[in-house]
Amino acid sequence: MSSRTGNWMIAVGAFGMFIGLCLVPAAMGPNPDSSVLALAACVFSFGALLTASGMYLKARGLQSAAASAPENKNGARRVRGGCELCGSDTPVIQCKVHQLHLCPACLAQHYDFRSCAYVPSTRRTTGKTTGKTAGKQKGAAKARSASFS
Repeated sequence: MSSRTGNWMIAVGAFGMFIGLCLVPAAMGPNPDSSVLALAACVFSFGALLTASGMYLKARGLQSAAASAPENKNGARRVRGGCELCGSDTPVIQCKVHQLHLCPACLAQHYDFRSCAYVPSTRRTTGKTTGKTAGKQKGAAKARSASFS
């Protein structure tokens, strides 16, 4: 709601600033009138105030929307064996100096060519197995070990 209100306030303020600028030539015409010039200044400044207030409302609306957003950038839960900074993506590179496995997004923030040494990451993501498939895997492992004994 505040975003729409902010848009309207910006539009009305811009229109008021335009009207204020249109009044300036009327005040400077062949018969100069100081009261019309004062009116132009007041209308322009009130329009600027409305525009600034609309921008403030929009910024506050964006801040509150960002605060209520989920912490992870993908909104998903952490991937086991993923990036050590965000934890939600597959690591592609490892910083040998800081011993961090990084995804492409986190590498852009971490990159420092003067102090860091990078090598391709050998870590791959592994998903957690569900109860049914985990039981089947354990049973198959027991059967294999029994057959080799």
